[in-house]
Amino acid sequence: MIRFILSDLRRLWAGSLVVVLLVALATALGVSVVLQERALRLGSARAADKFDLVIGAGGSETQLVLSSVFLQPSPLPLMPGDVLARLAADPRVDWAAPIGFGDSFSGYPIVGTTVTLTEKLSGGFAEGKVFAREGEAVIGSAVKLSLGGEIKPMHGLAEEGGETHTELVYHVAGRLRPTGTAWDRAILVPIQAVWHIHGLGAEEHEGADHDAHAHHEHHGEIDPDALLDEKWAADAPGLPAILVEPKTIADAYKLRQDYRSGNTVAVFPGEVLTNLYATLGDAKQILVAVASGAQVLVAASLVLVTVIHIGQRRRQIGALRAFGAPRRAIFSIVWLEFFALVAVGIALGFGLGFAAALGLSGMFSQTSGIAMPVGFAREDGGLAGVLLTFAALLAALPAVLAYRQSPAQALRA
Repeated sequence: MIRFILSDLRRLWAGSLVVVLLVALATALGVSVVLQERALRLGSARAADKFDLVIGAGGSETQLVLSSVFLQPSPLPLMPGDVLARLAADPRVDWAAPIGFGDSFSGYPIVGTTVTLTEKLSGGFAEGKVFAREGEAVIGSAVKLSLGGEIKPMHGLAEEGGETHTELVYHVAGRLRPTGTAWDRAILVPIQAVWHIHGLGAEEHEGADHDAHAHHEHHGEIDPDALLDEKWAADAPGLPAILVEPKTIADAYKLRQDYRSGNTVAVFPGEVLTNLYATLGDAKQILVAVASGAQVLVAASLVLVTVIHIGQRRRQIGALRAFGAPRRAIFSIVWLEFFALVAVGIALGFGLGFAAALGLSGMFSQTSGIAMPVGFAREDGGLAGVLLTFAALLAALPAVLAYRQSPAQALRA
């Protein structure tokens, strides 16, 4: 029987190929939607895990997380600078790192922050060291620059008509290890440099180079060799966001409660992502519905094709019956042929869907820096089982039609 089926499929290779491709494309559409949605969830969750608490000015919590954790360009309202001083002195805080953005270089966002956050972000350096002066920068693992390279900051983005700052040129001092987050595409510079390049924070600068720095500020210049001082004063410039590492879980909840009133808002990135996932889940349902609709249309077209195909093979089926082939053998041959084609199409569709999700995730990771792991999970086996069960039922239709054919009627046709 197997030899007969293989011979029959080779003889009808063109029609068989069409059936396999139709099933494969319909299956790939649904599989790619499922895998891509899961990769986006896992990648964003892992990126947010690096930051316990984010504090910003009152406004959109979602935008605060997207801008501070995922570095999506968007103007954020500024909170008073004394918030940073209070957090730095709070015994419940392990460390608090201000971040400031708005500048870019060659499409990479420039983020003003601290030595502490830079060292904690990836757990070490692939090469070089952390910045120690205002004219130094640290780059993420995906930034295509070399140590010692020059970075000329631009206010905004080039495609938006941004203007290049001429007051300061950063030099790359180190490169971080990969983190799998948007920070892999970021250029990290001292927050003081971001303040000073925008004409802020001259009055709060203290340290060994205070007089020299004040002299440069008075003449409209910035000293790239000014040493960093991360003792935050109450009159520090306004900040869009502060990343906070609480000492304990209880401290995290207390800080979140304390800074959710007045001019500030404190959020756990994971909570915000949960709300985003709810929206993403709605979008996924729509896409799955579209994919299911496509699969139903493919199934309907396959039924039509098989009915026509059985009609064209009436003489062959009649001849088999006339030579003594029992009804159940005819049923098995037709059922196995059709089920085999659909099963091959489903397997090919899973492969194509995986490849499509892998390609889309790679493109998204390249532009955002967020690693998006694509892989099959246990529930995908259930999806394959459902599709194969449906294929088995669908294959029964032409088999029943062949089973009910009379050999005499088939030979007279």
